[in-house]
Amino acid sequence: MKRRRLRAPFRFAAPLLRLDLFAFVLLMLFKLALFDRLVHVPYMDMNGDDRMVAVGTLVLVSFWTLWLPWRGRLLALIALDVALTAIVYCDLVYFRYFQDLITVPVLLQAGQVGELGASIRALLSPGDLWFAADWLLLLPLGCIVLFGKRFRRHRLPRQTAYARSRAERTRIVVRRLLLGLAAFAVGFALVFVPVHKARASWASELFTGNWWNMSLYNVTGVLGFHGYDLYRYADEHWLHGNGVTAAQTAQAKQWFQARGETRRQLDESDPLFGRYRGKNVILIQLEAFQSFVIGQRINGQEVTPNINKLMTSSMYFDNFYHQTAQGRTSDADLAANASLQPMPSGSVFTRFAQHGYDSMARTLKENGYAANAFHAYDGGFWNRNIMYDTLGYDRFYSKNAFVIDEPLGWSLGDKSFFKQATAMMKTQRQPFYSFLISLSSHHPYTLPAKVQTLDVGAFKGTIFGDYLEAVHYVDAAIGEMADELKAAGLWDTSIFMFYGDHDNSIPDWQPFEHFLGRQLSDADRFRILKGVPFLVHLPDDARAGTYHQVGGQLDITPTVLHLLGIPSSDQVMIGTPLVTEQPLPDKRVVFRNGAFTDGRVLYLPAEDGLPEHGKCYRFADGSPLADASGCQAGADEARNELQASDLVVEHDLVPVLHGE
Repeated sequence: MKRRRLRAPFRFAAPLLRLDLFAFVLLMLFKLALFDRLVHVPYMDMNGDDRMVAVGTLVLVSFWTLWLPWRGRLLALIALDVALTAIVYCDLVYFRYFQDLITVPVLLQAGQVGELGASIRALLSPGDLWFAADWLLLLPLGCIVLFGKRFRRHRLPRQTAYARSRAERTRIVVRRLLLGLAAFAVGFALVFVPVHKARASWASELFTGNWWNMSLYNVTGVLGFHGYDLYRYADEHWLHGNGVTAAQTAQAKQWFQARGETRRQLDESDPLFGRYRGKNVILIQLEAFQSFVIGQRINGQEVTPNINKLMTSSMYFDNFYHQTAQGRTSDADLAANASLQPMPSGSVFTRFAQHGYDSMARTLKENGYAANAFHAYDGGFWNRNIMYDTLGYDRFYSKNAFVIDEPLGWSLGDKSFFKQATAMMKTQRQPFYSFLISLSSHHPYTLPAKVQTLDVGAFKGTIFGDYLEAVHYVDAAIGEMADELKAAGLWDTSIFMFYGDHDNSIPDWQPFEHFLGRQLSDADRFRILKGVPFLVHLPDDARAGTYHQVGGQLDITPTVLHLLGIPSSDQVMIGTPLVTEQPLPDKRVVFRNGAFTDGRVLYLPAEDGLPEHGKCYRFADGSPLADASGCQAGADEARNELQASDLVVEHDLVPVLHGE
């Protein structure tokens, strides 16, 4: 009786131990299906082929456990369950913020994850506990198997502790080896057949020209994507990724020469070229600041009263868009200061910080300017200490250069940050270029009650309401900075500019529609998601008004150089000047996923990579065009731009194109 009582707690494990690999695949398949339901990307719901790939991938990562004794196999499968669950859940949290999957370059930036703090906590949901529900059984079982003496004594299922003959030991080894190889073959077939079918049809170019990692997910699944991403990174960095053909170099050179010729013609024909030669340049990057809040009221109160007032004496571009990808803030920095597209994976700031760039800071320094960057946060974040040296700044004023007398959000409040930065600018030799990065309107946007001065009404206590409060605070900081610059005598001697860096990462569209008072179409949502403010104040209040031509962050550096009279035709840049006497005809803004707008149409490629699922809209009203072929030429040009930029960034071609 005593022996039966000792064995009773382990009887429940017998079926699991006999079907351990099957149970592992079943549990993980449930989690992959849960992940797919929670991300819910259009056209990508899990189908039969996706489930086949998922099962095959799980078998491929676990087939080797069949070569182990049963205790080792069980422990290995429990460890795999924990590890793969952690990977899938990290992907889910990352997707909720970035709408993409984690890649190897992103993992190389993992030191920044700890700094996200409250942002990560705001992305968690109680329902996520289902991902770890099986751990309540598996982790105690693993501890019992590993440490329980009685469990080792009463093994289930029973088997001889020692094979008594060499022949029997050989048979056991051969049987395990063959069983593992058979499982590998089955797993490989389950993955290869549907993936090969996709590559032979609708996904034929997806693995060579993907603009969004979720497109690959639609073929490989989340675990298969990470396997491919690891191969892609190894191929890029360790195998033959550093090689670039002469044809590719010639292709990139031809593309950038053509774009440089466009800027040269503007330099020669536009009367605004050089109109503000020798003026200081003050450029501010506003954190998560979107343009849909500009000019809006809530409960009778202006959300951005100071910016609204500043617009009456400045140029404001209401069809201006951010062009960021996974690098977010750092991508905006690159686009604005080097006029190049971000990479589809990771951040250029961390992946290619040692490469050469024709940056605004370096170009202005070559023309007699001092160039400094200001950001009241840790200098290592986004690898800025290294990247800003590469971009050519004289000095980077990071967190330790500021007095934290207004602790707010992540660091120093923007009001104090702008005030202290202005005081530093007063002491600099002129002309200077100052680049400032704000921080107070960072996700998750929670500000202390003492600085909340906007009545957000029904949005109170929601992340959308917190966002409105945050941009209202930043708007007040902008107003105070304008006053500080005037008092310092810098307002009339400087080109003052600001832009938003990226969207606010709020996935629920209902509060947007409530705030704006209308339903939003797909085209509306894209324009709101990508729309950020861009304001240019010229020293003599010239050309004040609202301008409707399309533009993007890549146009900022060419705009500054054009106004200062510094030729940029030989610079490896994509953008073109926005502040010109007449708008540039056929101007096109290209986004990292292959979307584009030229002010007449808006093209949105399909998430699944299928050309027939791409959508073409009238830009003016967002109505869909029945015939999407009108967008095809622009889509091809968008792809050419992305390919040329990727070649330059990834293979460090800026010095090559300059003949160095």
